[in-house]
Amino acid sequence: MPFVNIKITKENEIPTKEQKEALIQGVTELIAKILNKNKASTVVIIDEINTDNYGLGGESITQVRKKRS
Repeated sequence: MPFVNIKITKENEIPTKEQKEALIQGVTELIAKILNKNKASTVVIIDEINTDNYGLGGESITQVRKKRS
């Protein structure tokens, strides 16, 4: 059973519900096409990560982006 985990930053209401549904469908199709796996047994999980919850260079991404703008 294929198990795909997508980690994506949640910012400004993106990704939307529709975008996540498109990701799930698209990844499932790709796994079926490339690996010849059954779509019905393909699991896709999307983890949305808030920019306060990861960092770069000792600062949260929220702070890094504030400095850049």
